[in-house]
Amino acid sequence: MSLTRRDFARTSAITGAGVALAGSLDVLATAPNALASTEVESEESAENHGGVGYGPLIPDPAGILALPAGFTYRILTYSGRTKLESGEFTPAKHDGTGAFAGPRGTTLLVNNHELKGPRSRWAHPVPLTEGLVYDPAASGGCTVVEVRPDGRVAEWVGIAGTSTNCAGGSTPWGTWLTCEENSDRAGENGMTKDHGYIFEVDPVDRRANRDPKPLKFFGRYDHEAVVIDPRRGHAYLTEDDSKPNGLFFRWTPPKGFMHGPGRFRTLADDAGVLQAPRCFDSAGRYVDDLSRATRTGTVYGVDWVDVPDRDATTVDVREQFGAGEVTRARKLEGMWWGDGGAYIVSSYARAESPGAAHDGQVWFYDPRRRTLTLKVLLGVNPDPAADGAFDGPDNITVSPYGGIILAEDGEGVSHLFGATDSGRTYPIARNDLNVGTEEEPEYSEFAGVTFSPDGRTLYAGIQDPGVLVAITGPWKRQKR
Repeated sequence: MSLTRRDFARTSAITGAGVALAGSLDVLATAPNALASTEVESEESAENHGGVGYGPLIPDPAGILALPAGFTYRILTYSGRTKLESGEFTPAKHDGTGAFAGPRGTTLLVNNHELKGPRSRWAHPVPLTEGLVYDPAASGGCTVVEVRPDGRVAEWVGIAGTSTNCAGGSTPWGTWLTCEENSDRAGENGMTKDHGYIFEVDPVDRRANRDPKPLKFFGRYDHEAVVIDPRRGHAYLTEDDSKPNGLFFRWTPPKGFMHGPGRFRTLADDAGVLQAPRCFDSAGRYVDDLSRATRTGTVYGVDWVDVPDRDATTVDVREQFGAGEVTRARKLEGMWWGDGGAYIVSSYARAESPGAAHDGQVWFYDPRRRTLTLKVLLGVNPDPAADGAFDGPDNITVSPYGGIILAEDGEGVSHLFGATDSGRTYPIARNDLNVGTEEEPEYSEFAGVTFSPDGRTLYAGIQDPGVLVAITGPWKRQKR
């Protein structure tokens, strides 16, 4: 049932939906993080801000990870240095990661490797393990990292022969959905099969991963992330693309379908319904792009429009909609299910978007109300090389200590940073691993941010050269 504009306008009048809570367009356009400013820069400021965050970041003598006092990190995998069970090196380009409770007290991490194009491009592609290969020409895939109670680490291939495996997402039944952020057709860039699909990887049952099957009912496009509504069964998906800007999707399963490990394999390629959003404000006016929102607390109603051809037989999915039909956003990136809905990241907006420029939005989709609420908004960062401000959020996770944690994929310095329920931000880690030169330093993006099942360890990846770390310390409940 569609949520009508009249219903939304009436609800908005009662609840205050759409009322601007902070900031203004003038401030947003000129100040870094104007609407979600960095709250912790010193021990003194931490105290003044009511204990939000963990204090200043301390440079790492080893040149890997700057952390607050009392926190430590451990390297679990390092591309070209650590090895898989098969004896081959850990693949490069770490990206989205899911954490699962394994047998005998282990933690199992499924780690995406965002490797694009033919295998000859990369020194360390995902190895073509027999029975786990989709397209032998493709270089990407996933590895499974087992962290044992005694500290030992083992790693093996979960899926190989996929392309540009990006954010992905966990399922409520303990599997991982890995997303191809690349939609090359067979014959393009050396590929032997069509790409642009989602695949399911089981971290516990290796046999379940044999003969990988693309889940075509989710559509063929540049997938970024996916989450599953554990109550209603819907899947929500993001697309990172432009010209035109990408879309946020909803997939509704066929009537009577029961979710569970391996159940997606039983569905036909056209099972369920794939839809894109059409948003409107509290006055019932159509919203063409999420960059139109300039204040945290903005709420949009959402209707859903069927995708005409989800496999993009002749026209890319996002190009199948005309003006006025759907709502788009630039750099739709990570997603995470929590608090009864989906947190969705739009990494930045510039001239390719019709609204205001920004350096990051985090939206919350409430499936019960069918609304999108802007939770975090980062103003344009005028000096990304300077430490302090944040820009370009990408991967996201919901913290067991309140709020969300974001992995920075912007310009200049890269951080892991937190945001409270009220949108206040604070640093957790800084990437000190310089992959450039002393004269022109360069710091790769963070990715794959996720907590262990017991909430004691924060895992994250440094994409280049490909490092997976485990961070522990005096975690605490964050105030609003």
